[in-house]
Amino acid sequence: QNAPEGSFFLLHACAHNPTGVDPSEEQWREISHQFKVKNHFPFFDMAYQGFASGDPERDAKAIRIFLEDGHQIGCAQSYAKNMGLYGQRAGCLSILCDDEIQAVAVKSQLQQIARPMYSNPPLHGALIVSTILGDPALKSLWLKEVKGMADRIIGMRKALKESLEKLGSPLSWEHITNQIGMFCYSGMTPEQVDRLTNEFHIYMTRNGRISMAGVTTGNVAYLANAIHEVTKTN
Repeated sequence: QNAPEGSFFLLHACAHNPTGVDPSEEQWREISHQFKVKNHFPFFDMAYQGFASGDPERDAKAIRIFLEDGHQIGCAQSYAKNMGLYGQRAGCLSILCDDEIQAVAVKSQLQQIARPMYSNPPLHGALIVSTILGDPALKSLWLKEVKGMADRIIGMRKALKESLEKLGSPLSWEHITNQIGMFCYSGMTPEQVDRLTNEFHIYMTRNGRISMAGVTTGNVAYLANAIHEVTKTN
């Protein structure tokens, strides 16, 4: 509301990094309304589609709300996480235009940007993505595996929270399961994170962000105990 009219906003479509806190559908609709009122341009960063809820369709809800409301949008998708293509840098850039003339102009500008950066991107990752999405059987298998990965992360969130509670932590850890996606914004201080690193050899960014993809049934108890040790005096 307070931004200058016609501002450019970068939004996370789902599984916000680093907080793991996504707006509700009602909040997305209000955000879309405010963008319309102020003529803002929304550009979506969509790196974790499918990793939030386990359903790629559901995770695209925010973008569809903006499209339904008639916004022109930009969207940068990455397949590095949800297709396991970290080394291939496969993704998709989409810009919604008013008409063919505008589309030609936008494409020309994008080509001028891409040419000095990388000229032609690697082909292998894009071929893997197009093969999977273009084959109903492979796409169905991929959707099942994405849900399996998302469900595992959700399960690890629950296990970490329950482990901390069983240790008698006086703190509330509800935010671990209230958040969503690959990351957990733990609320630990930089000093507490330093203790995790120096005393327990557990590594994370100093803002307390935990990569939940790295939490397993084999290490969740150790992680919970270490977190309890560095936070129990507060």
